[in-house]
Amino acid sequence: MRFGLFGGPAARKGNEAKAAAKATAERLKEQVRDLLGLGETAAVAVNEIICADPACPGSETVILVMKPGEKTRAFKLQMAMDEVTPEALVDALRPSRA
Repeated sequence: MRFGLFGGPAARKGNEAKAAAKATAERLKEQVRDLLGLGETAAVAVNEIICADPACPGSETVILVMKPGEKTRAFKLQMAMDEVTPEALVDALRPSRA
């Protein structure tokens, strides 16, 4: 008897979406490493968060750069991960002039 609760078409679509998000995050990590000239000891995390607050833009991409012995740096882009362009990434990683 087969119930079809697991591994059906809906599960495959979910797995495809997860795989696409992972590939996008990996691509962005590589671009961040290249743009900032990061060595292998630095860790880069890329995540997309969704804010339920009506004042929030909706999806936001958060990039964390962690180097040993240094404070973690956070960069935020007011767009979903799959919407991040190379130009937007360069702009987000640019040091603030404040």
